[in-house]
Amino acid sequence: MSLIPRQQVPQLVVDTLDHGTFDLSTENPGYATLVVFYRGQHCPICATYLKELERLAPEFAERGVTTIAISSDPEDRARGMAETVGGENLRYGYGLPLSVARDWGLYTSTGRGTTSIGIEEPELFSEPGVFLVRADGTLYFASVQTMPFVRPHFKEMVGALDFVKAKDYPARGEYTGAV
Repeated sequence: MSLIPRQQVPQLVVDTLDHGTFDLSTENPGYATLVVFYRGQHCPICATYLKELERLAPEFAERGVTTIAISSDPEDRARGMAETVGGENLRYGYGLPLSVARDWGLYTSTGRGTTSIGIEEPELFSEPGVFLVRADGTLYFASVQTMPFVRPHFKEMVGALDFVKAKDYPARGEYTGAV
């Protein structure tokens, strides 16, 4: 399934570490929700990436954007990632079914043993993706990766949000007709 800007995104419901159940369809952001799918506790690049999101979550909130980081990890591994990242601004969802990850267009990888930080990769896990979902449940922005490297920068997103909101800039990439 390929997600299309300006169209409804798939259902997304996961448990969170400290905020009950996250259900994107009942999320009530002022402007949008930033959904960040990460590989799991085994990924040191994810930890660094989520530290930046943790730091900037208040800036997103000032712009009416709620944030959540989600993985297919079970609760204990998600809590381990939250402890590694530190802070208190970011919600963590866990237990993402890989079938739902696939609905969102995420790639799936097979585990390759112990990572550089000494944590075993799960048998299967989803690769990263970043999605900005408007308050009406439509996709505004998406970036999907096949591996942990080269992800969108959250600081750039904050600046882009100011432009997008000021200019009422439409979501792009919505055309699905003949080419």
